[in-house]
Amino acid sequence: MSTLNKILVRARRQVFSEMVGNNPSIFQGEGYDFIELREYMPGDDIRHIDWNITAKMQTPYIKVFKEERELNIVIATMLNGSVYFGSDKMKQELMAEIVANLSYAVLHNGDLLSTHIYADRLYSENKPTKRISSITKNVDEILKFDPLHKRADYQQLAGTLYKRVRKRSLLLVVADFFEVPDFKLLAKKHEVIAIIVRDRLEERPPVMGFTSLRDPETGEQLEGDYSQKSVDAYAKKVHEHDRELYHQLRKDGVRFTKVYTDENSAIALRRLFEGRL
Repeated sequence: MSTLNKILVRARRQVFSEMVGNNPSIFQGEGYDFIELREYMPGDDIRHIDWNITAKMQTPYIKVFKEERELNIVIATMLNGSVYFGSDKMKQELMAEIVANLSYAVLHNGDLLSTHIYADRLYSENKPTKRISSITKNVDEILKFDPLHKRADYQQLAGTLYKRVRKRSLLLVVADFFEVPDFKLLAKKHEVIAIIVRDRLEERPPVMGFTSLRDPETGEQLEGDYSQKSVDAYAKKVHEHDRELYHQLRKDGVRFTKVYTDENSAIALRRLFEGRL
């Protein structure tokens, strides 16, 4: 069985059984409009209780919402050179898995799905659809995309999404985020969620001694002594970078999670979206 078919079969099984897609409110939030308050009735969702009004009236009141017919959900994948790496599996393959899981969940929910592929520019844009068959095409595009010698341009990604996605949407950006993006303007217009894809070895590489490596973005050959001291210094820089990244994302109002290549992506996504409810 091909990698594409394995990803699709696994994603369908996970989404339509007990993982991401079985939660009908996974993408709830921007798709619901507040209508009125009314007294609580047995069977109502306690998450909708308005505790301020309840305290004033001394009886439980809940917020009533009107559900929109559909949400517009955009998955943007950043496929620059650094995703061509992995110890358990390639980051690029993990990103394809994540897109498959999210896509099945979106369409299972009856929402509109569109996908974008970026690196130094926009390489692919698939228009909003509800067709299940579109998932195969989208995931296959990610697996076949050649990321080598391509740099990540997050400014290009943010600017293009801001211009092209006009209706308020849920934007899911899948990338390794080894650069700190500025999503402030984008997050004012849309709800933005960052899914950080990493391999544990790129955060804490092994001691390799004198080694020759090649930069997958620039193609440059890098030679050096990767001793314990240099590895520790590198790991410290990655840690400091991620602290800055998390701070900036929180400042911009962007929710985020990190998924490693040795993890079950569906479980990680479930944790993320359950935290939104």
